[in-house]
Amino acid sequence: MKRFLALPSVVTLGFIATLVSSCAPKITTYQLKPVSGNVALIDGRSVTRVDQNGIGVVASFDREDMEFVTLDVEIKNLTGDSIDVNPADFKFTALNKQQDTLADPQHTGFSLTRPAADPAYETGRLVMKRKLEEKRLKRAKLLNTVLMVATIASDVSSSNRSRSYSEYTSNRLSHSLAYEGIAIKRAVDHSTFANRMQRFDYEEYRWRELALRRHTLAPGETVRGLVYLTKIPDARFLSIAYTVPEQVTVPLLFEQELVQQKKKRR
Repeated sequence: MKRFLALPSVVTLGFIATLVSSCAPKITTYQLKPVSGNVALIDGRSVTRVDQNGIGVVASFDREDMEFVTLDVEIKNLTGDSIDVNPADFKFTALNKQQDTLADPQHTGFSLTRPAADPAYETGRLVMKRKLEEKRLKRAKLLNTVLMVATIASDVSSSNRSRSYSEYTSNRLSHSLAYEGIAIKRAVDHSTFANRMQRFDYEEYRWRELALRRHTLAPGETVRGLVYLTKIPDARFLSIAYTVPEQVTVPLLFEQELVQQKKKRR
């Protein structure tokens, strides 16, 4: 009997596994690859190099980072003079499949063009973000206190009234649920605060340690870091320009693909 049950059991388990796999949540990931300049495959990564009037730019796609896609960029000063490097001098225009510019949904009649994130500016914003989050937690604490006082007052008042047993149990249940709800809200408030502050800590580290920062580059020197570009899901290409003011503009073109991947279950 066991021998006859084995095959159906295997088929059933296989069907369940397939069903679970097909229902697994999917996530969208961004993939960029350079399609201009001298492109080479280095350590499994597509890297492009473009030299323009003594300024060399080496760039490759690094990864997604929250609301950004990041490029690993190295700038080389091959001129005879010092240059000022500023990550905000990277700008990009979003293009469609035919490499025509996309319209800016925020500004009618303009192309969709954005500067790269400025680490100095973003670091300054973190101070305001932290203060706003601390104020949010204080307001949540005040509201929780008000809710608790009101619930206790209602509990005491209703408990002193004469009532039937069913009314008494209903009253106890409703107030127990109210106390539990306040406790859950308090836990959620503190968890949200901790998560956001942890994110701000990471953002501070990102802008301080990972990002390409402002730098004066002497002749023959190089500087390297990550350049952060705002995600544009509708773009098929990103036309990127690095400008050394009053000297040169170095063009880069990256193709963008959005890939659906199944989210791994923990």
